[in-house]
Amino acid sequence: MMGDFKNRGEAGRQLATAILRLGLVDPLVLALPRGGVPVAAEVALALGAPLDLLIVRKIGAPGNPELAVAAMAEGEPPTVVIDESTSQVTEGDHAYIKREVRAQRGEIDRRCKAYRHGLARLGVAGKTVVVVDDGIATGTTMRAALKALRRMRPAKVVLAVPVASNHTLSELSKLVDDVVCLSQPGPFRSVGTYYADFHQVDDEEVIALLDASRLRHEHGPQARELRGGEPPLVFPSRSELWDPKEPR
Repeated sequence: MMGDFKNRGEAGRQLATAILRLGLVDPLVLALPRGGVPVAAEVALALGAPLDLLIVRKIGAPGNPELAVAAMAEGEPPTVVIDESTSQVTEGDHAYIKREVRAQRGEIDRRCKAYRHGLARLGVAGKTVVVVDDGIATGTTMRAALKALRRMRPAKVVLAVPVASNHTLSELSKLVDDVVCLSQPGPFRSVGTYYADFHQVDDEEVIALLDASRLRHEHGPQARELRGGEPPLVFPSRSELWDPKEPR
């Protein structure tokens, strides 16, 4: 598909149509907040699937917060991915990133509590998981999310986005089982330029969409099974996971 999307909701509905062709059985949809949630809510609705989050925070370069030098995903310890090339050409060295990781952990904890109302995250072990965002440019945050997800031992991971950089998507495809992407324009601009409405998604919108999805599933047997809790984590190799409490 070429051209812009009207808004995230429309993009989600189009994305859901493409995902339905995969014939996934009993999937779970995980959104990257905040922008990925309106897209993922439409996907979850179409699939009849529960919706939860993969909470990731971008670590911006000093003086340029929009330029990612690293990203971290929720977990204990958090999964941290460093963009080495960007780190080397900015002042975002490993010491800077470690300081930012400590600072961002508080925001991740806040979002976990606010968005989930104190509930445990949905279990993904042995599940088919569809990971959704509103678009992918450099892929640093999505890479952190996917590596964190693999620690939770899903059976299958599908990466689904309305628009993405062709080069970045090719690299991320190595971390998942299937990819669904509606548009891969080149040269790639910022994600927001492919949406007519790309408003800032706030906490209230995220919470409302998650609450609506929970209401559709809270009385079903699927929800009770998913709330059974997470198994012990299987940690990746040190090359994939950096514990900020350890020296590097």
